[in-house]
Amino acid sequence: MTPRPSVLAALSTEAWDLVFDDARRARLQTLAAPADALHTPSLDAAARDDLLRVEVLVTGWGAPVLDADLLDRLPRLRAVFHAAGSVRGLVSDAFWERDILLTSAAEANAAPVAEYTLAMILLSGKRALLPLRTADAQHDLRAGPRVGGRIGNLDRTVGIVGFSRIGRRVVELLRPFPGLQVLVADPFADPEEVAAAGARLVPLHALLPAVDLLSLHAPALPATRGMIGRAQLAALRDGATVLNTARGALLDHDALLAECASGRLDAILDVTDPEPLPPDHPLLHLPNVAVTPHLAGSLGTEAHRLADAALDELDAWVGGRPPRHPVHRADLAHSA
Repeated sequence: MTPRPSVLAALSTEAWDLVFDDARRARLQTLAAPADALHTPSLDAAARDDLLRVEVLVTGWGAPVLDADLLDRLPRLRAVFHAAGSVRGLVSDAFWERDILLTSAAEANAAPVAEYTLAMILLSGKRALLPLRTADAQHDLRAGPRVGGRIGNLDRTVGIVGFSRIGRRVVELLRPFPGLQVLVADPFADPEEVAAAGARLVPLHALLPAVDLLSLHAPALPATRGMIGRAQLAALRDGATVLNTARGALLDHDALLAECASGRLDAILDVTDPEPLPPDHPLLHLPNVAVTPHLAGSLGTEAHRLADAALDELDAWVGGRPPRHPVHRADLAHSA
């Protein structure tokens, strides 16, 4: 077993207070060298001698970019355990040039997003959006000519764009609802893995006209920016719902506004572009559009999962066991 390493948690004070409660701070202390200061909100403010000792960083929201200059001040750094999802804003080319282990809590962060997505899929099937967004709680959807026979969660098709950590979890969460058929579009997914999770893999152009709800779970990459635009939205059937919990940049908001303002489509947006939308943005004032303030991800007690994930990786590393969720440079080509 590796002797307890010198560990420093480098994340904002707000993130430290949210992610690491007293119990998780105590666990971190048991895994770190006894004399270590557990947390700093700024590595620039940390004492030079402290940085020279650091072997492990626990990072999270508000962590600095690990660039060449900072890494030169961390000569003993051997592992970084990220208590958050994406590592894109954390690593640099210089980081990958060094033999440093990196793990992410993206799998833990996927859980609340998938749960939010499941809830919104079921609510949208019952057409709960309109009565929730309007003062008329007695609005009779049964009389709505646009909805027709599409109300309900029986004989309904859900389209998942991106068989990511979250997309896969959503597919699995939909298993107990036999009235829902699930299609997946992802050029990198394995058809057998999709089928094992409970869905069918199809091309995006075939998925769009077949679904009652389109749920976005693709990463934000140059190739995916605006991937759901005017043509893709036009291909959706009348009365379909667009649900985005991924990144706002995946979706053409002007095209979405035109479709929702016409009443042809509904939308549920937990992410937008820009984020947040300006208060006078018309999407915020349509009764068939719900915008939530990026709350699908880890909030409140859910954030403790992120600490647990990072601490489990640190525990494994100290014990000489392999990491569960390592991140490699090549992974960033197709993930957030």
